Amino acid sequence: MKLQVIVTLKKDVLDPQGSAIKNSLSNMGFKNIEKLRQGKTFEITIKEKNEKVALSKAKEMCEKLLANMTIEDYSVKAIKE
Repeated sequence: MKLQVIVTLKKDVLDPQGSAIKNSLSNMGFKNIEKLRQGKTFEITIKEKNEKVALSKAKEMCEKLLANMTIEDYSVKAIKE
């Protein structure tokens, strides 16, 4: 089963990298961007047939390693292959 994990900074955490990317895009002519926040995406293939169990394992991975729970949020979903 394939899972997608998206990790982003919490809304109240400053995102200087996102601001720099937004400014660069604006300088390239993309003037209509109101807000940009950067994050990271993980695609995980797990040997698990039960979707609930797979999602639970991915959440555990996030809380132990993939996300810094103090400053980041995450979302997990199964990807249909």
